[in-house]
Amino acid sequence: MPLDAASPFLLRIDARRGRIEDRARAMRTATNGEETMEQTIQVGLGERSYPITIGTGIFQRIGAALQAAGHAKRYAIISDDRVASLYGRQLQEIVQQAGLTGELIVFPQGEASKRLATIEQLASRLAAGGFDRKDGLIALGGGVTGDMTGFLAAIYMRGIPFVQIPTTLLAQVDSSVGGKTGVDLAQGKNLVGAFYQPRAVFIDTEVLRTLPEEEFFGGMAEVIKYGAAIDAEFFAWLDQQREAIVSLDPAAIVPMIRRCCELKAMVVEQDEREGGLRRILNFGHTIGHAVEAASGYRLIHGYAVAIGMRAVAELAARIGVADPSVVAQITRLLRAYHLPTEIPADQDRAALRAYLSTDKKTVGGRIFFVLPERIGTVRITDQVGEADIAAVLSAGSLPG
Repeated sequence: MPLDAASPFLLRIDARRGRIEDRARAMRTATNGEETMEQTIQVGLGERSYPITIGTGIFQRIGAALQAAGHAKRYAIISDDRVASLYGRQLQEIVQQAGLTGELIVFPQGEASKRLATIEQLASRLAAGGFDRKDGLIALGGGVTGDMTGFLAAIYMRGIPFVQIPTTLLAQVDSSVGGKTGVDLAQGKNLVGAFYQPRAVFIDTEVLRTLPEEEFFGGMAEVIKYGAAIDAEFFAWLDQQREAIVSLDPAAIVPMIRRCCELKAMVVEQDEREGGLRRILNFGHTIGHAVEAASGYRLIHGYAVAIGMRAVAELAARIGVADPSVVAQITRLLRAYHLPTEIPADQDRAALRAYLSTDKKTVGGRIFFVLPERIGTVRITDQVGEADIAAVLSAGSLPG
């Protein structure tokens, strides 16, 4: 789909995938005498299609699912040291009990590890261990782990299968789905990478109970993104269900994650390699990535995206694309989920502007912004003046 900077993007919602209220009536299946909510959706990409399984307590059945799928007989489980300490050995045993080989490879937690140097170290571990093209990788962790494992799978032996087991809300609703992989450079985030789809995604909502509070709310920024950019009904539902979501009630969490994955799948199926439509998923990310980089990656990704969403809403209001009420609605929901909405006052604005120029969504020196016209509809445009950008990057550019 070619990019038309003058027109809003309207995503056609597949009615067969249902309304968000229907997701609250999730299918229940009995497993070992326990009540488990489990649902599966498909990312339809022809021969590269894959399932996303979402539920409570599905972790124990991942080994059997991998055995049945037959992607590989031997897996390297890639995880950071924090997640590995919680789930690494457990997953290794689950894989081995299914008759597969699972070997745990651990790297230091954090965005600082998301570098080519780490990829080289991981690839060397694989080569030293004799991993070949018939073997596979499992990404066990958050967005950093998933992005790096996917990139490693794309380039090791010129491509081996990999599976995503996301353990953060952000990874469950966004980065584990769609095949974007990569690492950071000093000049910016995700500047080296590849589009490479996983063979399957397994999302167990129970792992969210071990997630630090700030990581959960950071993930909610990506959830709110879908409502603000694509689905106004979902945006309203998030407001109505805040208490149930924050308490991790499966009756709210499972349908919420499913809706995000459905919306992501719908976009990816129409524009896998970000030729046009998929850019709507960058809502809040252009400025958000700059804020994140300018913080030296001390600010977590979800917080940066929340700040970025508020900033582009202000930008849209400033240039007449959106009514100021859109800024107020987005700001109110972000704050309801304890998310920051202001660019930190101590960030150097010149450095922030420089990071915007090196963003991978900048084309021919032109910065493309995803601007909301109203809740659920966005416009992609490079028709934004430098004075307006500077005004929004400065603190307190608009009330709200």
